[in-house]
Amino acid sequence: MTEPLLSIRNLKTHFHTDDGTVRAVDGVSLDVDRGETVCVVGESGSGKTVTAESITRLVPEPPGEIVDGEVRFDGEDVLSMSERELESLRGGRIGHIFQNPQGALNPVYTVGWQVREAIQLHDDSVTNDEARERTIDLLDRVGIPDATSRVDDYPHEFSGGMKQRVVIAMALASNPDLLIADEPTTALDVTIQMQILRLLNQIQEEFDTGIVMITHDLGVVAEVADRVVVMYAGKVMEEGDVYEIFENPSHPYTRALLECLPGRGERMEAIGGSLPSPTSPPDGCRFHPRCPHAVGDCEAGEQPPMYAVESGDHTVSCVHFEPGADPAVVLGDDGSDAVGGARADGGADGPATEPERGGDDR
Repeated sequence: MTEPLLSIRNLKTHFHTDDGTVRAVDGVSLDVDRGETVCVVGESGSGKTVTAESITRLVPEPPGEIVDGEVRFDGEDVLSMSERELESLRGGRIGHIFQNPQGALNPVYTVGWQVREAIQLHDDSVTNDEARERTIDLLDRVGIPDATSRVDDYPHEFSGGMKQRVVIAMALASNPDLLIADEPTTALDVTIQMQILRLLNQIQEEFDTGIVMITHDLGVVAEVADRVVVMYAGKVMEEGDVYEIFENPSHPYTRALLECLPGRGERMEAIGGSLPSPTSPPDGCRFHPRCPHAVGDCEAGEQPPMYAVESGDHTVSCVHFEPGADPAVVLGDDGSDAVGGARADGGADGPATEPERGGDDR
């Protein structure tokens, strides 16, 4: 079997604060193959961005620390690399599209200079003229109007959405093998969003690029993902093929997320309650205080391991899917994918709302 381009095993990234240790990423495992797009979804605070930044050790130390786990890129152990080795990896074979374009751009340099630097830093054979020409081409491809003249403008002369496009151009400058995209389309209008998604698809097809995409937009997930990883409170709740996740969501949290989508039922259902304290998360399943299907086994011990749903490629961290358990508790008596509501009170006992799910949302 071919080794994945990116392999993460039991990754734990914690932050040591005056209020205690924040277990932002607490045992995450995932793989990304060449030419594959893996979308990581979940509420704000689920640990998605910290997972992405841990891949190339961008987490600030202190207060952050990768306390356990393994990150392998193209067979190499990233966590044991020297700083010099990491510098050649970051922005070269691994490109980052950061969530905050304002923080990713230096205000005292033109956007063209910054994109050109990204090109020449990893290929010193490129001349200044060649780098400028490629910079203009990249800015044009990400939708910067009149890129030839805008290449010499400064970040403050661009809108938030245009800054985001510049950051995307920088990430694509070296034709990376792996692209880590953290909310790459959040600040963009719909037409530019689709243009960027098409560009990422073209880059992927041309260079067999693996993509890790962090996003809240489940519409984007349905459009671009090959596989989906659902995170909650630093843990992976469910993982599977995008069609399986949308058509057969199995973890109560995944089902609750999808119920927030317009068009999946007669009404949208908010997820009651809030994320648990990152310094003192609950025992057992992290989602059990908000889960309408929680039982005693959900509230004790560690997070349940990943169990196969129907095929080994679709797995879920839920006691109702362990051998001998009854998945119908979550899926319904007929095994259908009708999505149940989360506890409206965030954890108190009481009847759960069970709205019917609508038709195909894809």
